[in-house]
Amino acid sequence: MTPSAAPPPTEAPRRRRSLPLPFRDPDSRSIQIGVAATLIIHLLLLLLAPRILRMDTLRSAARPPARHQPFNIRVIPPPPAARPPPPQRFVEANPNAPSNTPDNTKNFSFMNQQAAQEKPTPNHKSDMPSTQGRKDIESNQIVTGQLSKPQPVVPPAPQTPPNPAQAQASPRREQNPLPGFEKDEGKNPEGYASNVMKPTDNAQAVPNKVEGSKDAPLDDSATATIAKIDPNHPRARPTLEQRVRPAIFRDNQFGTENMGITALDARFNNYGVYLHRMLEIIQQQWDNLIDASRTYPPEGSEVTVTFRLNSKGQIVEIVNHKTTSNEQGTNACIGAIRIPAPYDKWTDDMIAVMGNETDLTIVFYYE
Repeated sequence: MTPSAAPPPTEAPRRRRSLPLPFRDPDSRSIQIGVAATLIIHLLLLLLAPRILRMDTLRSAARPPARHQPFNIRVIPPPPAARPPPPQRFVEANPNAPSNTPDNTKNFSFMNQQAAQEKPTPNHKSDMPSTQGRKDIESNQIVTGQLSKPQPVVPPAPQTPPNPAQAQASPRREQNPLPGFEKDEGKNPEGYASNVMKPTDNAQAVPNKVEGSKDAPLDDSATATIAKIDPNHPRARPTLEQRVRPAIFRDNQFGTENMGITALDARFNNYGVYLHRMLEIIQQQWDNLIDASRTYPPEGSEVTVTFRLNSKGQIVEIVNHKTTSNEQGTNACIGAIRIPAPYDKWTDDMIAVMGNETDLTIVFYYE
């Protein structure tokens, strides 16, 4: 038997493995992205670097050489000093009290005054004297009076005729004209001369001689009779005229310990003089409007008017008004402010303190 040859064994075919594509492997994806971004940035820098360096060279070449440029120095003035604080409280001083500058006060007026009253209040020191009045108002007045000049009071006729013995004629004094004189001079200008005159008694500068007694006192009004003063009817004591506005007092039980004519603490200020005069004008105009009307506004009513006044004395506007009176009383108060305008112009120191405009408030009371 012939043995048969078996074929040689064949190798099994090898399997090919596929390589993973970029960014498919989640483990290496972030590293691959970082490497790619770094390469791209470096390539851009290599491409743009020559162009950037060339532009800087052109700029430096085009810049002109430095020159000594002239310059000016402008000195800025310092800011204006702060405006002094405006006066804080206007009060109406007593014009009959003596002038006296207070030590320290927030009040200002048309004259210097120091607080005083006729009956001092012990252990109290106030800038206002003690007054009795209303508790529901704030008053800046301490004396009351009237602005119109009072009419002279005609004295009543005596019930009994005066006794003729109470009047006697004053003796008249003799008066002689001044005597003439005789002047005697020589021919020599360097010589002596003489005046000759006859002296007379009671020589006076009168044209004619006046008969009378030589020992009587000289009195130009001796021709009239002088009545003796009746002790039962003495003359009235002269008093100072209280020319101030009518006032409504505030109830103030705590006054000052200073004794004297009723006064308050106040310092003189041109603004105080201005307000004092303006209030007098408004008071007179208000009285005239009320007197010209047929009816009087309700008693106890009041009108508060706020208005704006400029440095030219003009009323810019009536800012606001509050009233408990009727239409007649309200219009009289507003008219008392508007009609007399414009008032006086402000002084320079007033403008420095108040500016060009200021708001004022006036309260009118009908009593």
